[in-house]
Amino acid sequence: MTDLVNPMAAEYAGLHTSSLDEVLTKLEAYTINAHPHAQMLSGPVQGKFLEMISRMIQPERILEIGTFTGYSALCLCKGLVPGGVLHTIELREADRATAMDYFKQANVDAQIQSHGGDALEIIPGLSETWDLVFLDADKVNYINYYEMILPSLRQGAWLLADNVLFHGEVLNAPVTGKNAKAMEAFNAHVLADARVEQVMLTVRDGLTLIRKL
Repeated sequence: MTDLVNPMAAEYAGLHTSSLDEVLTKLEAYTINAHPHAQMLSGPVQGKFLEMISRMIQPERILEIGTFTGYSALCLCKGLVPGGVLHTIELREADRATAMDYFKQANVDAQIQSHGGDALEIIPGLSETWDLVFLDADKVNYINYYEMILPSLRQGAWLLADNVLFHGEVLNAPVTGKNAKAMEAFNAHVLADARVEQVMLTVRDGLTLIRKL
């Protein structure tokens, strides 16, 4: 697959992005060295972007669908207002355990509620109105998550959907593969939705910023 972003430009962007904290740096190194799916990590540039979006919004309630090893949650929670809470959902218990360990190391475990299991079953039980949602879970259910979340997203609130370019596979004609087809369908679904406005960014594997009208 051809790189979506020129590797030299990606490296240059990283060099000109503010450094993340010690716990995030440690978690990045651990994930890269120990996890078989380390490519799923948000990474420093996207991580800093998530942090800055959260700081701009200053959310009281954040929902993350797909914790992985906890990197993105640690970035997002930096923008929480005092007393704010981030709910994060992870299907794989080993990844959830890793994330919870790093939440404690960062002294933010009191701000983060970790849920283990199927997000489609967990989300309906969360009686919250969301200010910010980060969607980074199984691609075939992106539309299902989106439709489940949107009614509980407050007016003017934000949803960030990750991997919307899916390794560049959505650019192929025709699009093949289950996940790429799912992301193509999700992208078309959001574009046609009059309840929201959106901008698709070519950050890492593609990130769509969606605002509920």
